[in-house]
Amino acid sequence: MALYFKKELDNGAEIAVWQITETEDELKALSSVPSDEMEEISLFGSESQRKQKLAVRALINELFDEKMYLDHHDNGKPYLENCATNISITHTEKYVAVIIHDEDDLGIDIESLDRDFSAVEQRALSEDEIEDLDDDSRNEQLAIYWCAKEAIFKRMSQLRVDFAEQIEVEKFRPKGKGELEATFIHKNGHEEEFDLGYVIFDRHVLVWVVG
Repeated sequence: MALYFKKELDNGAEIAVWQITETEDELKALSSVPSDEMEEISLFGSESQRKQKLAVRALINELFDEKMYLDHHDNGKPYLENCATNISITHTEKYVAVIIHDEDDLGIDIESLDRDFSAVEQRALSEDEIEDLDDDSRNEQLAIYWCAKEAIFKRMSQLRVDFAEQIEVEKFRPKGKGELEATFIHKNGHEEEFDLGYVIFDRHVLVWVVG
């Protein structure tokens, strides 16, 4: 399937999504992964995980004219070794997605709506957020909450973040696509506000934040 869709945001960020329909060998041919990265990927015991990693590299090849080298900081945050462009990555068994911006910090997260998100309610939501849940679209709403908080977590790149206490998402009702407002509360009490975007497609939720 290769590139599923690509979208440029008003703030200059670019989002791209790849649907994984290829075999592992086909993805190897598309991804042009350097030998040291391929050795790292081969250590994953699951074929699905290897294909997700390869699809990420293939998607990066689609976004850049020059060959890019992907690595990760000690906290897991990805970066491009030979390019100053900021990047965030997310994947499920069926899709991988990246978001890039030349200057701003960012985060992105994707989840399948076929997953049961009931555990998210107690694990990651505040009392106010739990009160705002709608029984008619509960799992979908929980998925969006989770993706939004994950995207902000990636954007902030901090350790030991309490999702329920430190990331607040304003009340919303799920739609096919839309915007969210959220606040990150630092441990010293300082607050940062963020605008997020989201889209629902093929039983998947994708949420991103830039800036």
